[in-house]
Amino acid sequence: MERFGAAFVFPEGEAGGTPAGGGGGGGGLGGDRPARQQARHYQLLSELQALVKELPSSSQQRLSYTILSDLALALLDGTVFEIVQGLLDIQHLTERNLYNQRLKLQTEHRALKQETFRKHKEDQQSCQPHNLPLLKAAQQREMEAVEQRIQTELRMMDEKIVLELDQKVVDQQSTLEKAGVSGFYITTNPQELMLQMNMLELIRKLQQREMQPRQLFS
Repeated sequence: MERFGAAFVFPEGEAGGTPAGGGGGGGGLGGDRPARQQARHYQLLSELQALVKELPSSSQQRLSYTILSDLALALLDGTVFEIVQGLLDIQHLTERNLYNQRLKLQTEHRALKQETFRKHKEDQQSCQPHNLPLLKAAQQREMEAVEQRIQTELRMMDEKIVLELDQKVVDQQSTLEKAGVSGFYITTNPQELMLQMNMLELIRKLQQREMQPRQLFS
């Protein structure tokens, strides 16, 4: 990522072969590294500032120059792009698995209700007429118990989903904090969560922009 970024900032140095005023020696390239990193930082910062303008005004106010500058520094070598992509992949996989678990539970519930209805119908057909009112009352209680079971299991499943997704948020916050990305730390504060979500969105969009030139010339 860093090498591509430097080439993007300095197309003449990459395409021309020999930097201006130099004979291609290793010392010259080593001395250019801070300048290349500074130019790369400025490029990333400029792109982040442009992306921020696409956010709601309330979100723009929280994303100060200092926050964006620190974020651009964290993105210099491309490692954070890879970390964020990995976190998003894990999140999407988790969401898909949880969705499938809930879908499976709903399918089981439909089968349970259908089997209960079938059994009730058979019992009514074989029941003596004078016993039918008592049978229907018992079946009504059984069906209410089935409905209660379904509601309880769905509620427990939804609570499990919320807990697992909340844990994924904590994992993301912790991972990005350890990676040195300013603004990320474990918190449940709604305003801070919104700020972190906006920063993740900026990283994702910037990564897409970074990939476009590569795709054009690949």
